[in-house]
Amino acid sequence: MKELIVIAAGFACLAAAGADAQTRNCAQRERVVTRLGETYGEGRQAIGLAASNQVVETWANLESGTWTVTVTTPNGLTCLVASGKSFERVDEEVAKASEKDA
Repeated sequence: MKELIVIAAGFACLAAAGADAQTRNCAQRERVVTRLGETYGEGRQAIGLAASNQVVETWANLESGTWTVTVTTPNGLTCLVASGKSFERVDEEVAKASEKDA
């Protein structure tokens, strides 16, 4: 659940930043992934497909709690859209419609 919130926050940041601001925090995917791993010890925790076939990923270091949300375009350009601290894995069940009404 928290991963979805992080991804949603990433979309909001991406939309607010605009295309010009994004390019300052973008590089080829391999370079970004290597830096996240080597510098922050972050590994991929979640992945999803957004509009225009863009891949949204959440990266995190489960020991230190740092996290980063990236968006990768079909041409391989990866942009950092959000980052922070205190990442936690959450495994929550989704309430069914009948449970919400009760």
